[in-house]
Amino acid sequence: MNKLLAVIGVVVIAIGIAASSALFIVEQTQQAIVLLLGKPQNTVQDPGLNFKYPFIEEVVFYEKRVLDLDPPTERVILADQKRLDVDSYARYRIIDPLLFYQTTRLVSGVPGKLSPIINSSLRRVLGNATLLDILSTKRDTIMVDIQKAVNDAVKRFGMEIVEVRVRRADYPGETRANIENRMKSERQREAKEFRAEGFELAEGIRADADKQKVVILAEAQKEAETLRGKGDGLAIQIYADAFGQDPDFFAFYRSMQAYRKALSSSETTMVLSPNSDFFKFFNNIDGKSEASKQ
Repeated sequence: MNKLLAVIGVVVIAIGIAASSALFIVEQTQQAIVLLLGKPQNTVQDPGLNFKYPFIEEVVFYEKRVLDLDPPTERVILADQKRLDVDSYARYRIIDPLLFYQTTRLVSGVPGKLSPIINSSLRRVLGNATLLDILSTKRDTIMVDIQKAVNDAVKRFGMEIVEVRVRRADYPGETRANIENRMKSERQREAKEFRAEGFELAEGIRADADKQKVVILAEAQKEAETLRGKGDGLAIQIYADAFGQDPDFFAFYRSMQAYRKALSSSETTMVLSPNSDFFKFFNNIDGKSEASKQ
């Protein structure tokens, strides 16, 4: 009896192991290929429970979901002969697991298959576009053309390209330095032109101001001389009217002015006769000599 139970137990365990080896589950996000000694026997793309020959068949699973790919940066020469370092990315899915297995086998081999194709398409499509096209609304059309070109090339691998995008496009380091130097030189040239124009304008304003200054000073000098002449004439008229009323006082006043000017300096030496007319008011306040008094 014990031996019978042991046999039954062994049989049940063997059946369980065989059943577990014969059954496999495909998830909704998966697709599978059944292999017999490494050769594809069946493709399963619908989710659910499936059967295979136990122990002699194996199952390889692939993703149904969209996968990401980051190709290396590619240097591209545009139609206007500008060079750009283009950093792109792609999204793809496996649509034919059998073909994918036959051509690529492992997902880890996808970058080696797709990256050269994507970069080649980038060079070919962007080689017919200008930098202005890439920066304008034509960018979306260019991306569609790149995606179509890549899709045409990857169908033989059982894959489909969902999207190809340019993440970033920069000038190469040496080109960027040349552009920066050229822009700097251009700004310096413009600055020199602005300074020259400003200096020329300043010189014109300064010359005009000097001209106006000369004209204003000349007119002011002319008006001052005119006013001074009028003032001197009026003063002379007033003096003439005043001194004409008393000639003797005028003679006395003029002599006092002459004494003040002649005798004010201690360094002046004059030899004059006391009887000269210059000292006539020294001897007599009336300015008359002794002979004229007699």
